[in-house]
Amino acid sequence: MKLLRNPEVRRELLSFSIWTLLFAGTGFLISPLFALAALSFGAAFTLLALLYIRRRYQAMAALAGQIDRILHGQEQALTRCTEEGELAILATEVQKMTVRLREQSDQLAADKRMLTEAIQDIFHQIRTPLTSMNLTVSLLREETLPFERRAQLTRETQRQLERVQWLVETLLKLSKIDAGTAVFRTDSVSVEALLEKAAAPLRIPMELREQSLVMRPSGARFTGDLAWTTEAVSNLLKNCMEHTPLGGTVTAAARETALFTELVIADNGPGFDSAELPHLFERFYKGRNAAAGSIGIGLALTRSILAAQNGTITAANAPKGGAVFTVRFYKSVI
Repeated sequence: MKLLRNPEVRRELLSFSIWTLLFAGTGFLISPLFALAALSFGAAFTLLALLYIRRRYQAMAALAGQIDRILHGQEQALTRCTEEGELAILATEVQKMTVRLREQSDQLAADKRMLTEAIQDIFHQIRTPLTSMNLTVSLLREETLPFERRAQLTRETQRQLERVQWLVETLLKLSKIDAGTAVFRTDSVSVEALLEKAAAPLRIPMELREQSLVMRPSGARFTGDLAWTTEAVSNLLKNCMEHTPLGGTVTAAARETALFTELVIADNGPGFDSAELPHLFERFYKGRNAAAGSIGIGLALTRSILAAQNGTITAANAPKGGAVFTVRFYKSVI
């Protein structure tokens, strides 16, 4: 029998046999009939113990076989044990462990797919300006190229380099946030100071578009990092500016409650396509009305920055038209 090859089983059987013989020997001192009864009882008990041990090891072998098949991808879940006992507890714990490991495996596979797609998107985004710059450099090598044309190509090359630099820096910021290595301050920040700093780079472009920026900070404050949040809010203002017609208006209004500080940024442009709303904050997602040269990563960075500071952001269409971004900085963990 395979069972008797197990040294633990042999030790248990030897122990039962010794105790049976000791009882039988002791009973023989009383009477031969008592010794025979003790020997019979010991033999029956040893046989029952052997059957119990055999059943237990069969269950353990079945459990080990299921685990082995799971490890080789042949089964998806363990067969539930209907009986109570230590083996049932062990099977339940192993079941929990396999479920957890499967979830981690699925998450790793999803992360791998996302990383592959992100690398492909990054390559596509960088390849376009690099191809343009290669063509520009080949044109700049021409000795007979007019000065005006040379200056134009140089400006175009500089613009493409700035685009690549912005993309790389943005991706590095996203990577730092994802890895948890980005350091966010927890200062008391004035929304008015935040809006002034975020809008500063957009003043001239908005003036050229004859657009108005209306800010109503209302004295609100929040706890966060001014530098990081400035970049997030600047992305929102820039998005509204690009989708607001000439002479349009972008508004930024804030309010503070006992639970959160809310900042609402809106424009009077065409708004969002309802089918695009669930995807606006996905990396490299570009809507049909995306601005020329858009990479589709600014809103994703904005969401990551806000989420790292216990904040949320939502996008919607205003009842009278236009896009509305609602940012909330919560005063406690939600």
